[in-house]
Amino acid sequence: MSTANWYAVAAIYRFEMARWFRTLMQSAAAPVLSTALYFVVFGAAIGARVGAIGEVPYAAFIIPGLVMLSLLSESVSNASFGIYLPKWAGTIYELLSAPVSPFEALAGYVGAAATKSLLLGALILGTARLFVAYSIAHPVWMLAFLVLTALSFCLFGFILGIWAQNFEQLQVIPLMVITPLTFLGGSFYSINMLPPLWQKIALLNPVVYLVSGFRWSFYGNADVAVGLSLAMIVLFLVVCLAVVAWMFRTGYRLKS
Repeated sequence: MSTANWYAVAAIYRFEMARWFRTLMQSAAAPVLSTALYFVVFGAAIGARVGAIGEVPYAAFIIPGLVMLSLLSESVSNASFGIYLPKWAGTIYELLSAPVSPFEALAGYVGAAATKSLLLGALILGTARLFVAYSIAHPVWMLAFLVLTALSFCLFGFILGIWAQNFEQLQVIPLMVITPLTFLGGSFYSINMLPPLWQKIALLNPVVYLVSGFRWSFYGNADVAVGLSLAMIVLFLVVCLAVVAWMFRTGYRLKS
């Protein structure tokens, strides 16, 4: 039974992290600045009028949603660009011909993308502390939701990077699907505030379960059952793994 080539995993991981650090101003500073603006506009200006939601001040209530907003978009973006650029440059064939298994390539690219997203999440949580005091009722579960969400959407981004045939396709899913679903997924409000019909429609949005579970880890209240939120994240993770396995097995848009 062969063991994993961890040298290959580490090489891919280091390369991807080095690329991220070279563009740190764009990849980290810009999302943090955007989050700070959200706190100024939504937390201070609008929050003073909204008041508290479920005994949680509005400025603190939106923190999990803002973290998820950045985490989802950055996870997809980091992972998709990580695998798309070798395809675009033609160096993907060197990877496919090297003694590197699909698991090792996936571990390197997705591991680096998830690390970037988690570092960004930590930066946003630190930035939030400058604007509003908040507590984390279940820190272990908070970390679990953070890691599972980052891994799941990095896998989704990896799939997107393989599927995309140009930069337009690479950006259309994050812009036209991920961002709208995140804004409509309860990032800035509780879906319990919606009329009954729209509450049922909102439950069709998978991001609702991510935001709800993550918010529960902070304040102990959720729009949907925590177990259901966790199950949805794990299901999405398994589906993405299955799709990636199929792509490598068939060579879908990798060998042509």
